[in-house]
Amino acid sequence: MPDASAWPEIHRERAALADDLAGVPEAAWSTPSLCRGWTVHEVLGHVVATAKLTPVTFLGRLAGSGFRFGAMAAKNVARETADGPEATLAQLRACANATTGPPGPADSWLGEIVVHGTDIRRPLGLERAFPTATLVEVAEFYRRSNLLIGAKKRIAGLTLRASDTDWSTGSGPEVRGPLLALILAMTGRGAVLEELAGPGVDELSARCGVHV
Repeated sequence: MPDASAWPEIHRERAALADDLAGVPEAAWSTPSLCRGWTVHEVLGHVVATAKLTPVTFLGRLAGSGFRFGAMAAKNVARETADGPEATLAQLRACANATTGPPGPADSWLGEIVVHGTDIRRPLGLERAFPTATLVEVAEFYRRSNLLIGAKKRIAGLTLRASDTDWSTGSGPEVRGPLLALILAMTGRGAVLEELAGPGVDELSARCGVHV
């Protein structure tokens, strides 16, 4: 069963993202996000599409895309961005309190709004002070999960240690830094590797497809 306790956090983070993006100028929506290959507007479209999905609609759209997750995601993004950024942002507000999603635990959608929210904010020069408890919850989810993102495999054989709170995981060469940066690296965001230190950084960089 999904962890229902995550939904209030998800709702809070969707609303916070909508508030942060309210003043973004039109030209900035085409800025490349931290999510490789997508603009900040496209990532927002993906967030909105996920919030609108149910297990039934997810499976129907996946089947309609030949069971190719990437193709389905691209169609969803195109649908949610077709009317422009203001419309996409309005849809985020409209579905901020939704409690539906694709099959999977609610913690995965909390991770998604934290990571994709940061994918959008950072290139726009925006910051979000996520509650520490939320970041710990997301880090704990990703360290155990290979679902789509492959975080568990990416950090295998490494020790990750947060420099700003009491959290660590794994064994092996250490990678240390702010917990949000560790989460982003766990999910393959090479842009944050410069925030991390330790003998395990080179290996983690290679696993993120970045050579340092």
